[in-house]
Amino acid sequence: MNNMHRYPIGIQTFERVRKDHYLYIDKTDLVWKITKESPYIFLSRPRRFGKSLLSTTLHSYFEGQRELFEGLKIMELEKDWERYPVLHVDLSIAKNRVSSEHLQQALLSLLEPLVEQFGKSESEVTPGEVLRGLIRRAYEKTGKQVVVIIDEYDAPLLDVLHDKEKLPDFRRIMQEFYQPLKASEAMIRFCFITGITKFSQLSIFSTINNIKNISLLPQFAAICGFTETELTTCMADDIRQMAEFFECSPEEMQKKLKEQYDGYKFAQGSEDIYNPYSLINAFSDKMLNNYWFESGTPTFLIKQMQEFKTDIMGLEHIEASASSFDRPTEAMTSALPLLYQAGYITIKSYDRETNSYVLAIPNKEVRVGLIDGLIPTYLGLDSGTVQDGFALKFWRALKKNNIEGALEEMKTFLAGIPYVEGFKKKLEDAAASEGFYEYTFYLIFSMMNVYARTQVKCQGGRIDFVVKAPETNYVFELKVNGTAQQALDQINSKGYALPFQTEGKNVVKIGIQFNRETMTIEDYLIER
Repeated sequence: MNNMHRYPIGIQTFERVRKDHYLYIDKTDLVWKITKESPYIFLSRPRRFGKSLLSTTLHSYFEGQRELFEGLKIMELEKDWERYPVLHVDLSIAKNRVSSEHLQQALLSLLEPLVEQFGKSESEVTPGEVLRGLIRRAYEKTGKQVVVIIDEYDAPLLDVLHDKEKLPDFRRIMQEFYQPLKASEAMIRFCFITGITKFSQLSIFSTINNIKNISLLPQFAAICGFTETELTTCMADDIRQMAEFFECSPEEMQKKLKEQYDGYKFAQGSEDIYNPYSLINAFSDKMLNNYWFESGTPTFLIKQMQEFKTDIMGLEHIEASASSFDRPTEAMTSALPLLYQAGYITIKSYDRETNSYVLAIPNKEVRVGLIDGLIPTYLGLDSGTVQDGFALKFWRALKKNNIEGALEEMKTFLAGIPYVEGFKKKLEDAAASEGFYEYTFYLIFSMMNVYARTQVKCQGGRIDFVVKAPETNYVFELKVNGTAQQALDQINSKGYALPFQTEGKNVVKIGIQFNRETMTIEDYLIER
């Protein structure tokens, strides 16, 4: 079976995508609008979300490469195609530096191709001095204002966010590097900066007071990633081909893709956005893998979640104002801003009356990938061992309606978990003694890509744990200071199962008693 499209996997250069006829979803009308929005633009998006492709599209546009844009929306908007000198730097190459000296050298190396083009004065020693000289010489040499594009501006700093020794020196070097952007304002036609974290977060743009942050503006919400409309119109044949491979209808295939890769919102009222990297890999491989996490959950995020003692279960529904998740690192009181800006939670809804948002994990891919990165941190086990060992056996038993067998697997598994001391202590101090097991259950079920929620509100109170499988809803009540019979009686007396009996599925009620000493299941009762 031949692909309908050539997929630009690992290709982030607009010129190559167009010349080699790779799949390109036309965003050029938005590209054109960005250039008219403000002379200084900042855009924050998660990793692998198309920021580099957008940067190179702007590069080609400002170099006047009109032929690359034939047949695209921008041709109806742009009439002049004026050519400007472009200074384009991708700072993702400068990450993971072990010292400030190595970082400074990496920045100088990145500027070397531009130095070969525009020259360098002997008095220019630091990266900032070289950049300032490049802007001036490009302006004087061409007689045109200069376009500066800086992709992944925060990459050198993300891995040292938690390092109190390295961060000040790294931040000082980056501040010096960016200083010419303000000092050379008269010579700059357009400056475009991308990154994961919000631009003011690292105090490196303190000298630039005229950058416009378009990250949360509805009119630019779809500039990176694929919308539902783009998927169904531009990639309808790709969905059909994949559906044939999965032996299902195109409608069913689209639903699978939506559950796995959709769910991002980058502004109030915007259309949902699919992760572009994962989607094109899925089409290419004809598989529904967790592509976004092939390189693992970033170390900086895990460190910050530990630092702020993040409640993982709380990530399924967070009510917040924009200022609480779109704020500087210096003002962070939780890991929420990093989780949002890095793409692990996203906007789900917006209330105009209260000017507040609901945030949550976007989709299955992110949930499984996040838990995969966190299980070693919280449980002290390799996530692959959990998934390929216990989780597989547990889920097989559950699908066969062998609930007793599944719980026996759970009992054995819980007894063998070493746990990380900080995790154990945190949950032992929780107000509800069952909280430890709710947390553990959540991690395990999320790893299996199963809908699992804790402390679910209902008319009778709060249900400890709900698991939604394809054909059955499971309602759990967990007891440490009580019996399995008391747990089951509580489910029945408070009507915990009633909200799930209208969904046309089987409902199974499970009361579990835990042993505080052995940290595993002591007893359980099941009512089908």
